[in-house]
Amino acid sequence: MINGIIGKKVGMTQLFAADGTVTPVTVIKAGPCVVVQAKTAQTDGYEAIQLGLVEETPAKANKPTQGHFKKANVPPTRVRREVKVKAGGDPVKAGDQVLVNGVFANGDRVDVIGLSRGKGFQGVVKRHHFRGGAATHGSMFHRAPGSIGASAFPSRVLKGMRMGGRMGGDQVTVKNLRVAKVDAENNLLYVRGAVPGGRNGLVVVRFSKNGKRGQ
Repeated sequence: MINGIIGKKVGMTQLFAADGTVTPVTVIKAGPCVVVQAKTAQTDGYEAIQLGLVEETPAKANKPTQGHFKKANVPPTRVRREVKVKAGGDPVKAGDQVLVNGVFANGDRVDVIGLSRGKGFQGVVKRHHFRGGAATHGSMFHRAPGSIGASAFPSRVLKGMRMGGRMGGDQVTVKNLRVAKVDAENNLLYVRGAVPGGRNGLVVVRFSKNGKRGQ
């Protein structure tokens, strides 16, 4: 049984139930994907598959990469991710197509892995939530970081000192979100809540390690 799928974040919207209940959801274009490589416990020591996300624009590939796809008899894909395969169900082999409705169903609990929005170089107030100094009475200390260590001892800056620097653009996993709707015709997955990244950002949706299926 395939444990996840690759997709792109489309945006956020709302779903309205018959009784008028509103559910905020993130729309993810999940797949279609192809199995580029199937890994087995006998050959690789663990069970997993390498998925390739099929996109409208054909991907460019160098000769070694072309040979990798030629083994599976599938066209080259720009995005490839590895997902685990759980015991049970039909065996998955290279060249198989993976669709969102074949992996997830309404009510499943999932984890979404993506790249957070990059915010550039930020100071300590925004990056580490420093309080800052007084804004009035001529304090002359507003958003500066302050002391970063003693002069006599240890006479150096300790590792892990919170300072200004690059913020965002990190891998973030949002856990235990509920699948609100699966649109098989358009390869869309509606997940309750927000997921990391901006529009068209790549995400990997996998079954939650904490939640249960079909709840």
